[in-house]
Amino acid sequence: MKNTSGKKTAKKIVNIAINVILWLFFAICVCALIFSIAAKRNSSGAVNVFGKQSYIVVSPSMEKCDRTDVSRFKIKDIPVNSMIFVEPVPEDEEKAAAWYAKLEPGDVLTFRYVYTSQETITHRIIEISENASGGYRIVLAGDNKPEDGDVLTQTIEDTSNANSPNYVIGRVTGQSRFLGWIVQCFRSPIGLVLIIIIPCAIIIIMQVMRIFSVVNADKKKKEAELQEKQSDEIETLKRQIAALQQAQAPSEQQNAEPQAGSEASETPRSEKTDSGE
Repeated sequence: MKNTSGKKTAKKIVNIAINVILWLFFAICVCALIFSIAAKRNSSGAVNVFGKQSYIVVSPSMEKCDRTDVSRFKIKDIPVNSMIFVEPVPEDEEKAAAWYAKLEPGDVLTFRYVYTSQETITHRIIEISENASGGYRIVLAGDNKPEDGDVLTQTIEDTSNANSPNYVIGRVTGQSRFLGWIVQCFRSPIGLVLIIIIPCAIIIIMQVMRIFSVVNADKKKKEAELQEKQSDEIETLKRQIAALQQAQAPSEQQNAEPQAGSEASETPRSEKTDSGE
């Protein structure tokens, strides 16, 4: 009995754990889908959520590299396809100046920069200094440096120059590789099938199986109750029949005793008559 009870408990725990994982995964996928559809995008294609912008990193330039020590920084490495969360530069000039004053080497910035065309880049500050104009000169580079040591840098000469094609979008405050993977999956039909359709199908199948299991269990329970009721009725009838048989037995015995006595008394009379003759 103990083993059976333990197996049932373990099975129940496993079922609950599977259900929780499936529903949690499904909820995350739905939230990511809603986020992808409903979120507002700015001119650079970034998604604005709760005052922050999010981007998907498509370059390995900020991936972990042994030639770059990032142990003392908050943002240590950003793998490809990660989602980054960017605190944008304030639009107000005074607030923007105070925002830039807090930057220091090691911070990671997302910025627009011109190579052959203007691109959105996310790199780490390696130098920052204040200009005479009141703006800042910022030199940035990726963490993933080549073995030959030839580091490609980007320089924003003056953050106060509103007409410059090179400008800072904001500072990276966090990242999520998982959310980035989810969003990337939404962009492909195969990923959409894997993270939405298949989990939904599994959940539906499990619920249908559970409904059938409950219905079958209820049916078996009713059949067992009916069988038990019929068995009880049969046992009751048997007891009633046995009681009737016991009640009839004494009366039959009483009816049989007088007949035996009359036969015994008749025999002596016949013998007496024969001897008299």
